[in-house]
Amino acid sequence: MPQVPIIMPQLGESIAEATIVDIKVKPGDEVAVDQEIIDVETNKAVMGVTTPCKGKIDKITAQVKETYPIGSVLGYVEASEADAARFTKQTPPQAQTEVAEEIPARADQEIKPARQEKIAARDGDGARPGGLPVPATLKGASFVSPRVRARMVELQLTPADLAGITGTGAGNRVTIKDLENFLHKIDNQSAKEASAIRTGVADAMRRSWTRPLSTVGSSVNLDPVLQDRQSRDPKPGPGLYATRALALALAENPTAAAKLIGNRVVQSNSIDVGVAVEAEDGIMVPVIRSADKTSLGDLTAKYQELVDLARKRRISPDMQAGGIATVSNFGTFGVEWGTPIPLPDQTLLLGLGAGKKVPSWDESKKEFVPKTEAQITLSFDHRSIDGGGAARLLKRVLELLEDPSKL
Repeated sequence: MPQVPIIMPQLGESIAEATIVDIKVKPGDEVAVDQEIIDVETNKAVMGVTTPCKGKIDKITAQVKETYPIGSVLGYVEASEADAARFTKQTPPQAQTEVAEEIPARADQEIKPARQEKIAARDGDGARPGGLPVPATLKGASFVSPRVRARMVELQLTPADLAGITGTGAGNRVTIKDLENFLHKIDNQSAKEASAIRTGVADAMRRSWTRPLSTVGSSVNLDPVLQDRQSRDPKPGPGLYATRALALALAENPTAAAKLIGNRVVQSNSIDVGVAVEAEDGIMVPVIRSADKTSLGDLTAKYQELVDLARKRRISPDMQAGGIATVSNFGTFGVEWGTPIPLPDQTLLLGLGAGKKVPSWDESKKEFVPKTEAQITLSFDHRSIDGGGAARLLKRVLELLEDPSKL
């Protein structure tokens, strides 16, 4: 019977490859059109590969734990003549065998592929299979030799990975011997391969740190929120009150909901706010669209749905893209204060700490009374917003939290 290939689909604009984590069918199984038969993992989520048409599985060429580029053939379906004819007219996307990464460096630091291979061969042991799938960037790595730079590209290392190496070369330059000694020590230590989400978070935070980031903070009285919460069903958590307050504050102050790209200030068309969710070995940030136009009740239901999907790693890249800000409720871990880092494509991150009872002076009663107080921080990209603007935005968030009737 005619065969139709099962192709690794395009899983998102920035996704070039994915790792097979589960194969749900075997040769001979009957399948329906668009049936999910393979689970694949990217650095953002676990997603499913579906059948192109109905038929019978002829063979699966993909293997669990192996990584394949977008467009790769993962197997074949025995299909009808009509389906086979329909798919032969479509050319599957060409498999991407190499992902080009822009390496910011001086012209004299660029390493041509052919020369890189020669240097790697001269160094010995070739490519190491344990290299982490994190884009290499050599910006700032000016005190390493060309041989070390070639080795870094080969192993997909970054300057941050070499930060603990004391260079023994001239001017404290890190030599190839220094690097190989460092790698040898690692090989003798207990280690495991980093998960896709862990390397994804690492890459995002490294890119975020290339910007001038700053943080302002204050304290907020949570008693009004806790009282208002008792009258609602379902009961939203303090983090959702903060999400709603931030969204409304951004809607009132559109200039804060902007990103600086080049020499242009790009205004967001929608107040889309992400919520940080702990998922396995990292953080996922599903985005709530038009959070300023979503009631607190609807926000609660939407949030629970997104959290459930995130913890199952079923949040697609599209569901994590496009936000202007994120809310991180690190108070759930008992932490009172923090300076979380905004995502590379976002300008703001609001952090909410744990609430605790503190004495507060009541002028009318002329005595101290207890109140539930939490620390709240706003980290921001200082290129897009200044300290005064961030302070005013945070002040408005505090006002809304202390008067939940406006939420």
